[in-house]
Amino acid sequence: MKRRDILVGAGSLAVGAAVSFPAPAIAQGLLKLKMVTDWPAGSLGLQSSAERLAKTISAASSGRITIEVFPANALVKALETFDAVGAGVADMYHSAEYYWEKKSSAFNFFTTVPFGFSADELFAWVQYGGGQELWDTLSGQFNIKPLLCLNTGVQMGGWFNGELTSLAGFKGLRYRMPGLGGEVLRRLGATVVNLPGGEIVQALKSGAIDASEWVGPWMDMDLGLHKAANYYYYPGFHEPGTGLTVGINKRLWESLAVSDRRLIDDAAAAEYARGVAEFSAKNALWLRKLRDESAVKIVKFDDAILKAFLATSKDVVAQAGLGDHVSRKIYASYQHFQELIMDWSDIAERAYLNSRGLA
Repeated sequence: MKRRDILVGAGSLAVGAAVSFPAPAIAQGLLKLKMVTDWPAGSLGLQSSAERLAKTISAASSGRITIEVFPANALVKALETFDAVGAGVADMYHSAEYYWEKKSSAFNFFTTVPFGFSADELFAWVQYGGGQELWDTLSGQFNIKPLLCLNTGVQMGGWFNGELTSLAGFKGLRYRMPGLGGEVLRRLGATVVNLPGGEIVQALKSGAIDASEWVGPWMDMDLGLHKAANYYYYPGFHEPGTGLTVGINKRLWESLAVSDRRLIDDAAAAEYARGVAEFSAKNALWLRKLRDESAVKIVKFDDAILKAFLATSKDVVAQAGLGDHVSRKIYASYQHFQELIMDWSDIAERAYLNSRGLA
């Protein structure tokens, strides 16, 4: 991507030229920031969370820090937010780190990996397992300070125009799926594409793609996916606890008072917890709505398919950790913490949920 393409309908940035990092607008002690997102305007769950985070920071600072939020393609093109913030075109982004995997496959570990951390486990690793320090090192190379600010929880496997009866059904299937999950499907024969959320429904309706994942019942129905495909598969092996990020221009972050950094950090953590609760509640409500009001067939992936997903995922995730020194350290930390947390999760959450289903 060329820097001149970052802005939508704005002036160009010369490739290779010295980049000026404009200070955020400051007037009478007020700090006015610009946040760009990769979510469609008005979309529930993701864009609404970005806007809520901005309001929380403003309220917590008594209006001293204000953040204007721009949806995808308003100020910056979709999926170009990371470069825009690193270059100082915008101050903050709200997005998913796996969109930057071409810069480093290690970014996947801070969003989600197939059969990886749940929402609670990811937050535990980043906050208390050494993940944040490693992430700071990774993103700092691109002039970004990252913070977790949302998690969708376990996602669905996706929407399909036809029924999947075996693993062979993935051969040649045109499937929209980002991140390492997409690589798993590619190795199983699918043709994987990556589209911004706002383009998925039309692509399904036109036949440009045969299947697509997005998030879960709440956001998927808000997007209109239940009107574009007839089969809805679960579970989302590829995204068991998808973390979203507020990325802040590092030079801006370092210029802030320690108290303001703490305020933003705490606001992001609060929004993470609030978002997990919101997605759990809304997905439950919209799943019931989908069952009651739609002819969509909700189907579990066959165990044979899930086993193939798992076997392939192990190789894909391991390869993602074989990059440079930083990537290898991130992968080692992730694997070590996953071994620890799975031991606890198995005798805590899993054991409890299994026992609840005994009735």
